[in-house]
Amino acid sequence: MKKTYTARPEDIKRKWYIVDAKGKILGRLAAKVATILRGKHKPIFTPHIDTGDGVIVLNAAQIKVTGRKLKQKTYSRYSGYPGGQREIVLEKLLAKNPTTVIHLAVERMLPIGPLGRDMIKKLRVYRDDKHKLTGLKPVVLEV
Repeated sequence: MKKTYTARPEDIKRKWYIVDAKGKILGRLAAKVATILRGKHKPIFTPHIDTGDGVIVLNAAQIKVTGRKLKQKTYSRYSGYPGGQREIVLEKLLAKNPTTVIHLAVERMLPIGPLGRDMIKKLRVYRDDKHKLTGLKPVVLEV
């Protein structure tokens, strides 16, 4: 009888990947990054264990979106106080802080709870092509 494989912590070998977001479509980039963070690209993938790798995203300010999303897509947050709900359009958020756009897109594709919070910690997003993580020896990943 065959048993279901479950990854153990000593079996997990972590790598770092570097992705250039210049000219890439936001949703497709986020889906690929979420797959790498979750570990679904590995044969030892186990849904309830963090088997994923780290990802560095460069050139976040130069991503593309399709359709009318720049003018119509809104991001909302709520402070918990009356009158504390704020909304911002994607176009303004990209101009103000493009790293937040990619971070939120990827974070919302990961599991909710402690497992997802551990996975999102392995994501680094930078506005331009400069980063200080050369010591991790990242491998270039084509998306």
